[in-house]
Amino acid sequence: MNTEKRFSAVARTRMAVALVVAGCLALVGLAVTGQAATPERLEFVQVGHWVYNDAAQSAFHVDGSTNRVDARADVPGANGSQVAQGDGSGYVVERNRITEFDKATLSVEESVPPPAPETPFVLEIAGGPYLVYRNAGQIVRLGDPAATVPAGGPLSRPVATTEGTVWTHRVDNGSVCELPKGAAVMTCPAQLPPGHGGGLTLVGDQPVVLDTTGDSLHRVGPDGLGDGLPLGIKLSPSAQVANSAVGDRLAIADPERNQLHLIDISGLDQDRPSAKPISVELSKGSRFNGPLSSSNVVAMVDETRGEVLTYDATGKLRSTTKVPGQGTAPRLAKGEDNRIYVDSSDGSHVLVVNGDDGTVADVDVDKAASSQTAGAPSADPEPSGDQPPPQQQQQQQAPPNTQKAPPPVAKATPPGAPRKVSASSGDGSVKVSWSPAADNGARITGYRVTWTGGSTRVGGSSRGTTISGLTNGTPYVITVVAENSAGIGPGASAKAVIPGPANRPAGAPVVTANATAAGKVSVSWTQPDLRGGTLVHYLVSVTGKGQRTVSGTSAEFTGVTGTATVTVRAVTKFGSGSTLTGATGSRKVTVPVPSDPPTITISTVRMGTTGLVVEVRADGKGASATCQAEFNGARSASKACSGATSLPINNVIFGGAITVTATIKTSGGTASDSWTGVPSMNGGALVWLGPMALAGLRRRKEKELL
Repeated sequence: MNTEKRFSAVARTRMAVALVVAGCLALVGLAVTGQAATPERLEFVQVGHWVYNDAAQSAFHVDGSTNRVDARADVPGANGSQVAQGDGSGYVVERNRITEFDKATLSVEESVPPPAPETPFVLEIAGGPYLVYRNAGQIVRLGDPAATVPAGGPLSRPVATTEGTVWTHRVDNGSVCELPKGAAVMTCPAQLPPGHGGGLTLVGDQPVVLDTTGDSLHRVGPDGLGDGLPLGIKLSPSAQVANSAVGDRLAIADPERNQLHLIDISGLDQDRPSAKPISVELSKGSRFNGPLSSSNVVAMVDETRGEVLTYDATGKLRSTTKVPGQGTAPRLAKGEDNRIYVDSSDGSHVLVVNGDDGTVADVDVDKAASSQTAGAPSADPEPSGDQPPPQQQQQQQAPPNTQKAPPPVAKATPPGAPRKVSASSGDGSVKVSWSPAADNGARITGYRVTWTGGSTRVGGSSRGTTISGLTNGTPYVITVVAENSAGIGPGASAKAVIPGPANRPAGAPVVTANATAAGKVSVSWTQPDLRGGTLVHYLVSVTGKGQRTVSGTSAEFTGVTGTATVTVRAVTKFGSGSTLTGATGSRKVTVPVPSDPPTITISTVRMGTTGLVVEVRADGKGASATCQAEFNGARSASKACSGATSLPINNVIFGGAITVTATIKTSGGTASDSWTGVPSMNGGALVWLGPMALAGLRRRKEKELL
């Protein structure tokens, strides 16, 4: 690809024009810091935001300070595209081409192919813009000097400092790497521990790593990661961190648990304990994009409901605003002007989030497009006191009937992005599924599925496929794009997924349990064989007390009565797939739980075939009990008893009135009952012969046999 040579040459020849544009076109604001001599190269702070409008087939500039559309560049055939801006150029970024237009003349310059057929992450920063192709592991700098820099593997969401350094995180090996402004080679000064997931953010314009496995934050320094700051919460592997902090708080979204956390980060730089995290409940069942932070505001897009949510640093909801427009989920972008911009997928509207107070303004791009020619300002808002650009002055002086109509909407355009793309891991494979993309006037002819190292194509009626031959333990970002007769649409990606051996449920933990007379049960266990999965939590249950989710390896239950069965099961997950509950047969431990002292009552005493039978009614008061009967030194066997129980005393003969004792024992105590009377046998009285007499009878019978 000749991206570097082409864009570098154009950027150098346009630098003088860019300086004039900054003053007269109101598209960029000049930021010169300090009072020393003028630097060799002036830096620009890009004002506002560009969006591509499908209906008008044009890129439009939205001035966030006035909430108006003030410039237009016609770039046909780029439906669903992103627009990135640099000092003197704008770039319409499609999956199969990058088209440059001049911000001064608003005319198209040239188009070049991208390094990979996927939708990149856009960074508008000094020396840029940058396009980060996360799945392909490629970073394209469109500024001067232009360059394409390989990262070596798939990437999580990048961040960039104000002076122009791009920081990335390799999801396959945990490397934390930087690409300084103007550089063509990355360096990687830090690395997460093996098997740990994470993401990057900025605190005080310096890179910080979120370790989602260790639930901690670490400064990135020249010698690697700094000491960890505990978050005080447990995160799921799919948690996303905001691009920067809001005051002393850092936003982390955990969509799996429907929560937005605001973490106190003052402990990174100050020797004092962190304040308790602030947690905000999010809508259940929704898919979210973000969080994205400005100086005072955190913004998120609820893609399921089509809403923009803004919060302040205390977690207070500042606004909830619907995103107009049709098609796929809205885009969320951070401007250099401290505003957050939300584009509808068709570019018909842009919501401008005030970075100071979280208020939201809706800019109707469709309406502005229908009332202006290329480069003309919107007729709706009153102009500001600034002198309008020359193109705007010409349009204001032209008679209304000289304005030409916007280009007609094409009958068929490339499809929209597939919806609800998800992926789950298998043994050396990933199963990916999606909902159909909007066909935009032409039947979907196929879906192309791409990942690091390969791609495949399936039919237009397909809603999923399985990718085989992948490496276990390696993260993969799967991207799906739709095709029709008009072209290739934008892609949609699932969260990174890690193949593993057969996605088997975890084995059984080794469980121990202890009980006290107060009805308290203490349970502990060891981590079982996770069989390649990542531990999510444990499910612990005790008879009569339901099931509890536990993140550690111990739990305690109170108010337990009777015989309690304790069950512990490990819940695991492979990549971004669904959770798996521990294999059937997880070990169960039955715990005798003490209760009140037991009771026993002798109901009848009768003669059996081999001796005396004592019938009792036993009540262990919810605990396991054993009972035993005794008569004149002879005892029955000790046996488990509950309710009506027979206790035979063998090899005794007796007559007349006798006394029998029955005893019950539990962990809660001992009780007994006595009975005096004449045992019954067929309604008649018995003659008792003591043990000595019984022995004499036996000897006499032995002589008779001789």
